[in-house]
Amino acid sequence: MACLLLLGACLMWAAPLKAAPKADLWPFWSEHDPSSERSLDHAEWNDFLERYVVSGPKGVNLVRYQEVSTADKKRLQAYLDRLQEVPVRSLSRDQQFPYWVNLYNALTVHLILEHYPVESIKDIDISPGLFSAGPWDKKLVTIEGKQLSLNDIEHRILRPIWEEPRIHYAVNCASMGCPNLRRQAYTAQNTEAMLQAGAEEYINHPRGVQIDDGQLIVSSIYTWFTEDFGGSDASVIEHLQQYAHDELKSRLADFRNIDDDRYDWSLNEAD
Repeated sequence: MACLLLLGACLMWAAPLKAAPKADLWPFWSEHDPSSERSLDHAEWNDFLERYVVSGPKGVNLVRYQEVSTADKKRLQAYLDRLQEVPVRSLSRDQQFPYWVNLYNALTVHLILEHYPVESIKDIDISPGLFSAGPWDKKLVTIEGKQLSLNDIEHRILRPIWEEPRIHYAVNCASMGCPNLRRQAYTAQNTEAMLQAGAEEYINHPRGVQIDDGQLIVSSIYTWFTEDFGGSDASVIEHLQQYAHDELKSRLADFRNIDDDRYDWSLNEAD
């Protein structure tokens, strides 16, 4: 009994630690070629997004997982196979960023389709290790001879290399609480506009920011990854104000601290 209680306590402590990995650079992936003129084609992923991602009634983009055809599942797999053949380190930074974001999002959708039906991505418990949960630590692809997981892509490549807080509005975890999965693939040409739009949409939506009974309630993203938004409540609020519309920006001026955070892990599935 004592052992079981100790195990339960360890699991309880492990969960929040696993929820927010630190940005930890994998040096192998920091290489790039600024002179490279190679441009990657993400047309298959773009077509998938246009066909199966819809805008829900509450401003949350939803995915029609149950309607994805066998042919489109094969096309998605072919797209992922093609991305794994790309010599990523020989690309320019402008091409690398959409490569990693599109890979992350396409892998996440592919995971859901492989295990569908599920109520939450957290139910796909395939990560190795006794205290691991969910799919994020499972090695899913091999690129330039290296096996990578979703956590590798987000926390060991995207976050430490670009040091861009808006990355959190680009990568999608297939959940209702997450920033929208865009209906368009990222490219070198549209990245800045997509990041800007993603930040504005999320921050001005209740799942990003709520002010309720004089309390400031934010998405848990801002507490899990406070370091990416300046390291304090005050810096997070400053970030929110940068993208908030006029009324919300004015109301945020009254706050110096965050009172609570929330996150909805239910699947971003269209009915």
